[in-house]
Amino acid sequence: MSTNGPNQTIGLTTISRSVASLAVGVVHTLERAMIGDGRMRTARGNAWEAVCADRARAEQRRELDRLVAELAATRAAVRDRRDAPDTQPVS
Repeated sequence: MSTNGPNQTIGLTTISRSVASLAVGVVHTLERAMIGDGRMRTARGNAWEAVCADRARAEQRRELDRLVAELAATRAAVRDRRDAPDTQPVS
């Protein structure tokens, strides 16, 4: 070990892989004990959340497309009524 001062921090590059692995294992075990196995985030859970978010965004896009199409159809109908010649006979 180096004889650096007491306030010197140790980075990941200065410690061995086995020590880093052991520290990660301790943190992971502590996390499992604090949170519980049922509430641990997993890659599968993260992927499912991403799929759900994508589906929600797709649904919002479909709804927006539907509203825009409805608005365009309404405006076209109003324009057609306004531009149509009066076909009622004049009395």
